[in-house]
This record gives sequence, C-alpha cells and structure tokens, in this order.
Amino acid sequence: MASEQVQAVSHLLDQEMTVPFISRYRKEITGGLDEVVITSIRDRINQLQELDKRRCSILKSLTKREQLTPDLNEKILAASTLASLEDIYLPYKPKRRTRATMAREKGLEPLAERIFHQICTDPSKEAMTFVDPDKDVFSVEGALKGARDIIAEWINENSEARARIRTLFQNNGVLRSKSVRGKEAEGIKYQDYADWSESLYKAPSHRILAMLRGERVGFLRLHVEPPENEALGLLQSLFVKGRGNASLQTQLATEDCYKRLLAPSMERELLSVAREKADEIAMTVFAENLRQLLLEPPLGQKRILAIDPGFRTGCKVVALDEQGNLIYNDTIYPHPPHKRELAAAQKVRDICMQFEIEVIAVGNGTAGRETEAFLRVLEIPNVPIIMVNESGASIYSASESAREEFPDQDVTVRGAVSIGRRLMDPLAELVKIDPQSIGVGQYQHDVNQAALKRKLEDVVTSCVNSVGVEVNTASKDLLSYVSGLSPKLAESVVQYRDEHGPFRSRENLKKVPRLGPKAFLQAAGFLRIRDGANPLDQSAVHPESYGIVETMARDLGTSVQKLLENEGLQKKVDLNKYVTDKVGLPTLEDIRSELQKSGRDPRQKFEEFQFSPEANRPEDLQPGMKLRGIVTNVTAFGAFVDVGVHQDGLVHISQLADRFVRDLAQVVKVHQKVEVTVLEVDLKRKRISLSMKHKT
Repeated sequence: MASEQVQAVSHLLDQEMTVPFISRYRKEITGGLDEVVITSIRDRINQLQELDKRRCSILKSLTKREQLTPDLNEKILAASTLASLEDIYLPYKPKRRTRATMAREKGLEPLAERIFHQICTDPSKEAMTFVDPDKDVFSVEGALKGARDIIAEWINENSEARARIRTLFQNNGVLRSKSVRGKEAEGIKYQDYADWSESLYKAPSHRILAMLRGERVGFLRLHVEPPENEALGLLQSLFVKGRGNASLQTQLATEDCYKRLLAPSMERELLSVAREKADEIAMTVFAENLRQLLLEPPLGQKRILAIDPGFRTGCKVVALDEQGNLIYNDTIYPHPPHKRELAAAQKVRDICMQFEIEVIAVGNGTAGRETEAFLRVLEIPNVPIIMVNESGASIYSASESAREEFPDQDVTVRGAVSIGRRLMDPLAELVKIDPQSIGVGQYQHDVNQAALKRKLEDVVTSCVNSVGVEVNTASKDLLSYVSGLSPKLAESVVQYRDEHGPFRSRENLKKVPRLGPKAFLQAAGFLRIRDGANPLDQSAVHPESYGIVETMARDLGTSVQKLLENEGLQKKVDLNKYVTDKVGLPTLEDIRSELQKSGRDPRQKFEEFQFSPEANRPEDLQPGMKLRGIVTNVTAFGAFVDVGVHQDGLVHISQLADRFVRDLAQVVKVHQKVEVTVLEVDLKRKRISLSMKHKT
C-alpha cells in the first residue's frame, strides 16, 4: 500500500465520505483499496489523532508549568506510541504525595544525587549531615532510606529503563493465575485456572479473557512475572556503576524500584495490552460471525405462518403477507398441559388455507422441536416447515422499533413476526436488533463495549451496502445503515414515501427534505428501485455513471434495457473505449459486472434444512450418533452447533477436521450446515461434545 493511497483515503474521509462509498465508487482515487484496508486506514488515523490529542495536552501542561525545554519538546514530538509518550512525560507528570516526595520535603535530594551518581565514597558519613529531627530525619538509616526512595523514583521514571523492562515483560513474562483463598468452592467455574501459568506472549485470547473475568468477579488473582533476576540484572547494568558503598545503595534502590514501582506498573500495562489484543481477537471473531449471520440466504417474499413456540403459554401464531406485514395473529395450545392438539391442528389448517400460506416458520427456542413435530404430522400439502434461529427476537419484541411498528400488539406477537421476517430476509430483520444482543460472540460482555459497538456497526453497514436496499419496502432501521443516510434522513425517506407513494426513480430521492447532494451522492448507488422508470435504478450502477451505460447501449445500437437483458450484447462492450481521465477500468469493470447481474441479490440461494428426527432432547443423544446441525457460533477455541436439542454442542478446534486447524474461519462459518458425531454428553454440567472429523 503506497503512501499516495493512504493520503487519498484520508482526503476522502476528510470529506465525510463513508467506507462503503469509497471502496465501491472511488477505486481510481484509492488505487482499488477494499473495505478492510480502508477501514484499517480510518482506524489508524483515529489512533494517531488520539495520540496527537494527548501530545498536545502534555505540551500544554508542560508549557503552563514552565517545564518545556527544546530537548524535551523534540522528544515529545518524536514519540510514535502512547507508551513511549507517557514514559517521556512521567518525570514531569503531577504526582500524588509519594515516598520520594516526602523525602524531598525532608531535604534529602542532594544526598540522593551524590549516591545515584556514585561520587561519594561513604554514603553513611554524608548522610549524617542530613539527620535533622525537625525535618523528621532521625537517623542515618532514615536519611539513606529517603535518598533511596528518591533514586527509586528516578529509575522508575527513566524512559530507557522502562522500555527495556517493558520488552523483557513482553518477551519473557509469565501469566500466572491463582484462586482467591476462601472462594475456591464458589469459583468452580474457574477451577481450570486455580493454579495456572503460561507465557503471556503465547496465551490465547479466550484464555486471557476467561482469567480476566475470573479476576473481575473476585475468584482469581493474576500476575505477570518475567525472570526477576534478569530484570534486576538489567536495571543494575544501567544504574550501578561500581562496587563501592554508593553503588550498593543504588543497587538497593534498583531492587526497591523494581519490586515496588516498576514491576507493578509494567504488570498493569502488559495486562492492559494483553486485554486489548484479546479484545481485538474476540471482536474480530464476533464481527465475522455477525457478517455470516447477516448475509444468511433469504427465503424471499412468501406468505408465511410464523410460530413462536411455548408449552404453558401456548404457541403464538402470526400470518404475514409477502411484504412481511402482519395480517392475522392467534394462539394455539398443541402441547401439554393443555392437550388441545385437535383444535390447534384445525386452526393451523384454517389459517394456511385462508391466507394461502406458502411456508411455516418455527422458532427454535423452548418447545420448538415439539412444535415442528406437531406440524409435520399435519402434512399440509406444499407448505414446508422451517426452523428459524430466534436469537434476538425477544430483544426486538421489547424494543422501541417494535413498539412503534406494533403499538397495539404484545411482545409475543412482535416476537413471532420477527421470526417470520427473519426467514424472509435475515439482514432486514436483524438490523433492528442491537448486534451485541444477537449472541454470536466470544466473551462479548467482557470486551471494550465502545470498541465492540463500533466494529459491529461497521459490519452491519458493510453488509447492508454490499447487498443493497430496496428503498420502497425498507424500514427506517435498514435505511439508516445505508451509506450517507443518518437515522434522521432514513426517517425522512420513509415519511416521504408514506406521504407521496413509492419512489419511481433514484432522482426522486432528491425531493426528500434535508437529503442534500452529498447524501444523495453517497446513498444513491446502494438504494434499489425495482420496476422503476430507469432500469439502472435496480442495479448498483451509480447515477453518476448512467451516461456511460447509455453511451455503451447507443454504440451497440440498442437500449439500456436490452443491454441489461442480453448477455451477448454485454460481451461486445469494449471497456477501453470508455476510459477517461476520471473513469478508469476498475469502475468500468464494476459496471459491466453489474450489467450481468442487475438487481440480483448477491446472497446465496436459500436451502431448506431439517434436524435429525431421532434427537429432540439432550437425553436422546448417545456417543457415536451422527446428526445434522447448524453452526450457531464460532469462537477462538471451537464452534457451537445446534443439533435440535435446545442446547448447543461444542466442536472443539481439535475436532473440526482431520487436519490441524489454525484458522477456524477456513473450516466453519455461522449458519453453516454440518454433520457431526456425538463424542460425549454431560447432562449434569450441560455439556455436549461433538466432532466434525470423518475419522472419530
């Protein structure tokens, strides 16, 4: 990646252009950089801005206190990391009252200087002159101890010493975890880490997060320890210059500094860095899982009977039309303790006939498999029954968005509607739910929540814009993720649509109040208008490129519509004829690609799936059984698979394939359909162990 590309991206970001727009429609300017690279540039720019913000704050503080020298200013401006910047600033940073501060107040700094520079031959003799009861210095040893406190602080604030000890901690630090005395029985969940140690450098992210959680809830104590003798030897090589009595006092000060100041400081810093790295890995896993879930194949526009199953409270049933609108709701009671199977069966048949139902969607929560079995017995012709992952449906049903859409319905009706719509179009429905509530993460509540929110919003934005949005049917929640549209603008689009009817062209979007030229530029290419006035409005071709397509069609002696429909004509287009100083081959190749699949959903085709009928409860599972399943979550240590027993099983990373697996994403993805073998069932601990190996 060239510096010119980084500068180009930075310039576009300064113009408030979004990552999806830059990556899709400004390839000539960026040299074809993709979303991932552009996002990393954006994030790095933000990091550098935060670094500069801290740098300015430090310079302002030093200037105000008249401590800024030309040499110090140069060092601060040259600092390339936050850690190195803070190391430089540490000696000048306003401090709370420390042992060294109190020693200075007693007038012991001159003694400390002579000892530290090792220019005095008899520190005890010189210390006698500093004994002064009026200053609370009552003995020679008291004076020497105060001097050592000052020296210890100097060593702790030495940037070279901190950098070298930091490197030692990073390369050789051992992460140790021990259980808190008296809480062993309560912390049984963390018993694996009751007496654990491993290289901090090599510790996997999920283990670090697990131990950090154990410490936070009070069951574990964590420490990072490099070889202490090596650390002390390193410090002594920097500060102990001989073997005299002054050198001995300095050596004692280095030992005190390391144990009391430097080691705890580095331990906190390195644990913080380890957490940040573990957070980043966990967030990346979560983000990839979310991407797979959002891009799950849609069933499409069908008339659906959606059921939110339950035992005691019955099954909430809703009928939805092809656009996902609620047209009917009721409750049936096919399960014990009600024993009203016949009435429930007749009700389902009547609803299917009355509303011409094409598909039945059943939530996979409590009573899901039992409800599925009840429906299959009915044998309703040409109406498939599909289990739907209902994670997040309850979150949506209680949300402001759901209350606004269905003010007169209770949460059970809203939840059933969400299940049906999720089958129709997972992306359109899942954007209404906080991504952190969907449940496809690893230690998602332990990581930095602000950073996680930003990362997941990036994923949702990327998915929404890569698929495109039908502007005449999209909710304001979905529209708010379109490049260039804020929640307020999305609401304005929906309001205008409700008042004036469907948009007939992308140009009509300019009539929406407050949707100005900049928003239109960034949003138009990602918004689709099916059967609009201009056939290109249903494609990802940007309006700014319509003239190019019209010229292509004219050169071939045909219309734009016929060019879109005729693959033979598309192959005759010579892209080189249309290259200009503003439009290059990358954009032209994208245009031709879009002509070939105009308006086509980029997601994979929907495939029906059924769980193995022989397993409905964990008690039904036996080692050796082979079952069909769906991957529900991928973590750093394995994949969780739903085999239809209301409890996911774990395929440990060692059981994912017959070969060594380093990157789980190369083997499994969320919502992937797999075949697994049951290895072990622990009903007491609610654990199911599975394998995807062919040889088990």
